[in-house]
Amino acid sequence: MGTTETEKGTEKSKRKTVTIGIGIVLGILLVIYLGMAKYFTNHFYFGSKINDISVSGKTVDQVKSEMNSKLKNYTLKIKERDGKSEIIKAEDIKVKYDSQGNYSSFKNKQSPYKWVASVFSSNNSKMTDKISYDDKLLQQKLNSLACVGGSTVVEPKNPSFNYTDKGYVVIKEVRGNKVNKDIIYNKIEKALKNQDSTIDLEKIGAYVEPKYTSKSPKVKETKDLLNKYIASKITYNLGNNKETIDGSVINKWLKVDDNLNVTINDSQEKNYLNGIFSPCNTIGKQRSFATSSGNTINVSGGDYGWSINTTKEMQDLNDAIKKGETKEKDPTYSQKAASHDANDIGNTYVEVDLSKQHLWFYKNGSLVVQGDVVTGNVSLNDTTPAGVYRLKYKERNATLKGQGYSSPVSYWMPFNGGIGIHDANWRTQFGGNIYLTNGSHGCVNSPFDLAKTIYENIDAGTPIVCYYE
Repeated sequence: MGTTETEKGTEKSKRKTVTIGIGIVLGILLVIYLGMAKYFTNHFYFGSKINDISVSGKTVDQVKSEMNSKLKNYTLKIKERDGKSEIIKAEDIKVKYDSQGNYSSFKNKQSPYKWVASVFSSNNSKMTDKISYDDKLLQQKLNSLACVGGSTVVEPKNPSFNYTDKGYVVIKEVRGNKVNKDIIYNKIEKALKNQDSTIDLEKIGAYVEPKYTSKSPKVKETKDLLNKYIASKITYNLGNNKETIDGSVINKWLKVDDNLNVTINDSQEKNYLNGIFSPCNTIGKQRSFATSSGNTINVSGGDYGWSINTTKEMQDLNDAIKKGETKEKDPTYSQKAASHDANDIGNTYVEVDLSKQHLWFYKNGSLVVQGDVVTGNVSLNDTTPAGVYRLKYKERNATLKGQGYSSPVSYWMPFNGGIGIHDANWRTQFGGNIYLTNGSHGCVNSPFDLAKTIYENIDAGTPIVCYYE
């Protein structure tokens, strides 16, 4: 069946209507396009941003005004611990945009006739306007912040250890509120560039924290070590007395450094030991001495007596403390005397009365020998020094030499440097006042038999007591 003329007319009419419709739509779109193009001649594309601030549909003058307003009112809030905060204002550090508000070049990149493409692409729709500031003013402002240099800044502290009669207890650490200035400065720089409104010091890790907390394994380790040290108990036998060093004393010497290492304060330990050892150290101290003439005198000076080796004793004590030991011991002596009695000379000694120019030698309480002697020449200032000395050694057939003399002797017994007891075959008389003008160079000149008897019965270390009554 063929198409009728009527049907052909209807179909032609429909095509015409569609064509007219398309033309109208295209016309409308063209009007819209041209209208929008005209609009974007003076306005930024939709979606345009400067520093993430939307400037969609705004003119250059509007953007300039808005950006300057935002910058002028810009403040950076610094959140601190305990709910505190401080602010830095843009005007405090002279913050400004590098472009000085010139956004025309940004707008010129946005062709009005390419506005359709901007819907599908962000090219030419974003701009970063860097900001600058006065670094010197920023540094000054930073230093003026209470969190940086204020009087309320509290230093962080590691846990500490407190001694009690039941042992050490841990005192919790102090977090404080001290900050790392460099971290804050770097974060402020970034915040200014991004125009962030807030910096949280806690979140950015700006606070200086204690190296250890009360829950750190190192803290427990240190506490256990401290308790081990104070568990020590060392008792010293000091002559007729005893001295005990225990935790009540040791704790005062223990120090814990920043790395929680335990050390013993040598200075404090030494002072304490010197205090308890001092009564036992008798070298050079004044002694009460009963003379053969029946008088009781005081004699001081010389090198005889007890002397505790404190350095060696500190080493031994520290070893014992570090092992947590309990023990009783005698101290280490660098020099010993006859007894620990008030008079440590004992009952074997040589007594030289420099006034009477007479010598006595006692052994185990019994008089072995006595006799007159000649001591140092007073007129030549060679006086024999008073004091209690130790016989250093004894020697047969020695030659004594000095300035202007060389004297061979049969029995030589030195007790004070170059001063000693010896025979003097060049003398025919002893005692009396010979020593005042014709005395020795300081030695105790003795008759041959007196020197011989002393030599044959005396041992090194025997006290030699020289005195004036």
